[in-house]
Amino acid sequence: MQISDHVDDIARATGFLSRLPVPSRYFEGHDGSLSRASGMFPAAGVVIALLPGLAMLLLTLLGANPALTALIALAVFIGVTGALHEDGLADSADAFGARRGRDHMLEIMKDSRSGTYGVLALVISLALRATALTILLSVLGGWSAFLVLLAVAAASRAAISWHWNALPPARQDGVAASVGAPEESDATRSLFLGGILFLVLATPSAGLVPALLALGILAACVSQWTRVVRNKLNGHTGDTLGASQQIAETACLVTLALLI
Repeated sequence: MQISDHVDDIARATGFLSRLPVPSRYFEGHDGSLSRASGMFPAAGVVIALLPGLAMLLLTLLGANPALTALIALAVFIGVTGALHEDGLADSADAFGARRGRDHMLEIMKDSRSGTYGVLALVISLALRATALTILLSVLGGWSAFLVLLAVAAASRAAISWHWNALPPARQDGVAASVGAPEESDATRSLFLGGILFLVLATPSAGLVPALLALGILAACVSQWTRVVRNKLNGHTGDTLGASQQIAETACLVTLALLI
C-alpha cells in the first residue's frame, strides 16, 4: 500500500466516525466499504481528538478550573462525533437492560428513544470520564493530559475494529453490515496501530507501567463486552460498536487516573 492509500483510509474513517468535514474526493468512486479503512480507525481517532484536545490545552493555559475544562473538552468531543458512540452506548444499555429475547433487544436498539438504562449509562460514563480527565489535568498538567487524550482516542477506536471483526452482523439491514466488516488483516493493523499510538503518546505523560496496565484493562473490558454481545445477540450492531468505544475510553481514562 502507498502512503496515499493510508491517507485515503484515514479520511474515510474520520468521515465515518465523526462529523468533521472530509473532502469529497476521498469518496469519489469508492464503494462505501469501510473494511480496509477500519485498519486506520486509531489514526482517525487522533484526528478526531485534536479539536477537543486543543480546547482543553488552551483552557489549561488560560488557568481554567480542571473540572470545568474536562467537561468542556468532553462536550467538544461529543460535538465532533455527533454523539455517535454515546448513542450506541445508550441503545445497548437499554437493550441489554431489558433482559428479553434477541429479537426484542434488536428492536429496542432501533428505537431512537432512550430509556432508564440508557440514560443511566450515559450519566455514569460521562461522570467517570469527566472525573478521570479532571484528575489527569490536575496531576499531569495540560500538555500531558492532551497527549493522553489523543492516546485514549486512538486505542478506543481500535477497540471498535476488534469488536467488529470478532462478531458477524446481528442483522443484515443495519449500518454496520452495510459498510462491510474488517478483514482479519485490517483488524490486526488497527489493533497494532492503536497499541503503538497509545504507548507512544501516553507513556511520556503517564509512565510505561500505567500505560501498559491501562491497555490491559481496556482489552479485558472490550473482550468481556464482546463475549456478552455474542451470547445475547450472536452478532454485532452499530450500537454495540459504539458501546465498545465508550467502554474502552472510560476504562482507559479511569485506569490511568487511578494509577498516576
